[in-house]
Amino acid sequence: MVIAALGPAGTFSHELVVRLCREEPLLLPTISRVFAVVEKGEATGFVPIENSEAGGVGPTLDGLCDYDVSITGECYLPVHHHLASSFGMDEITVIYAHPQTHEQCSRALDRLTIPVIHTSSNAESALLADAKEGAAAIISDGAAAYYHIPIILRDLQNSRSNTTRFIRIDREPYTEGDAVKCSILIDPAEDTPGLLHALLSPFAERKINLSRIESRPSGRGIGSYRFFLDFEAVPNAGDALAVLKRRGLVREFGCYPRLEVPT
Repeated sequence: MVIAALGPAGTFSHELVVRLCREEPLLLPTISRVFAVVEKGEATGFVPIENSEAGGVGPTLDGLCDYDVSITGECYLPVHHHLASSFGMDEITVIYAHPQTHEQCSRALDRLTIPVIHTSSNAESALLADAKEGAAAIISDGAAAYYHIPIILRDLQNSRSNTTRFIRIDREPYTEGDAVKCSILIDPAEDTPGLLHALLSPFAERKINLSRIESRPSGRGIGSYRFFLDFEAVPNAGDALAVLKRRGLVREFGCYPRLEVPT
């Protein structure tokens, strides 16, 4: 099976797939394109969904809304960001960084007081830094090595425990018995007093642990939201979902295992 991930070579998505699957993925220019090939049944995909510092990854949350796919696994990748450039610190006039990378390194970049230009990926940051005089990029060890750009400042991330959670997406749901987590999308039929309590109480009443809840604008106007929920895979979860389905659209992305990334 083809494995798709965000490219070009040197992204954290690229690094994750190589370490986890021991093969080179099909690298695509956007997360949306990864979802598209998975929906067609042409590939399994790996996409970042949240970071411990910067929170949810918007394009992945939108992809889950827009494409008919299932989540079939999750994995966690420790993330380290470095300043790389072929120029000395006193020669650098611009830094290229992906928006999420910028947010994860905001404190260090504020101290440097060098203009930051956002890019579509860490790999694009490396390519632009390599092509422009006086430029640098915030990238990983792997990207720096791949594009032969020297690292001049290491570990600029705000937190030493900076971690990105990735999900594996497939056309069909996971069906094995070792699932540990389930994910759903709730699109409430209307905004009413006590809405969040009503969405969460079916889980609390059944002592089902929620590991994540995140809102995302529905596109129907200010104040209208959809909610992503992750919860532990337990036998009585279906009872909670039945209650939720009476309050609005519930889309199930499936239950899935945790995949361990080799060091």
